[in-house]
Amino acid sequence: MGARLPRAFFDRDTRVVARDLIGKVLVHRDGPTRRAARIVETEAYHGPSDRASHARFGPTPRAAVMFGPPGHAYVYRVYGLHHCVNVVTGPPGFPAAVLIRAGEPMEGCLHSTRGPGNLCRALGIDTGRHSGLDLEGGVIWIEEGEGPVGRVVRTPRVGVGYAGTWALRPWRFVLAGNAWASARKISLHQGRERAIKSRE
Repeated sequence: MGARLPRAFFDRDTRVVARDLIGKVLVHRDGPTRRAARIVETEAYHGPSDRASHARFGPTPRAAVMFGPPGHAYVYRVYGLHHCVNVVTGPPGFPAAVLIRAGEPMEGCLHSTRGPGNLCRALGIDTGRHSGLDLEGGVIWIEEGEGPVGRVVRTPRVGVGYAGTWALRPWRFVLAGNAWASARKISLHQGRERAIKSRE
């Protein structure tokens, strides 16, 4: 078990946190069972102007936690079936969060950890019990990983075509070559980080 990430880790720019979460370990203490996965894919959702973010509608009952202090879990349901876990970042009042899209299974996983819905199912994380929880508590937290992370590739986010030009922002971060990252191909974006950064 690695050291838990302090709140200061999350109290930074969403896009920096999203990159730095690669290689860290998401843990859920599910009763007597520890369930854990190494984070290999994330997406940043940054501020009220981000047309791909739930925060674009303001502090609705679902997204209100995004407007709160950093270092809390934001868990929501999609299609009425799948749960997705995010971590709130940045200062209170500025709505931002990092979606954890995929993990490499480590301990106690119940299911595939490839894709955000599968990851929550594998770790036993759901909206009703876990959204809003403090990551400094004893239920869900994130730990330091072990060893070097490897190369991280940036791409546009997945499934946000409705967001117009915001869909093109390179705010998805993937551990290159990892078998547990979601299926979207990243080869078109490899080697283009300099050009992508110039359009941010």
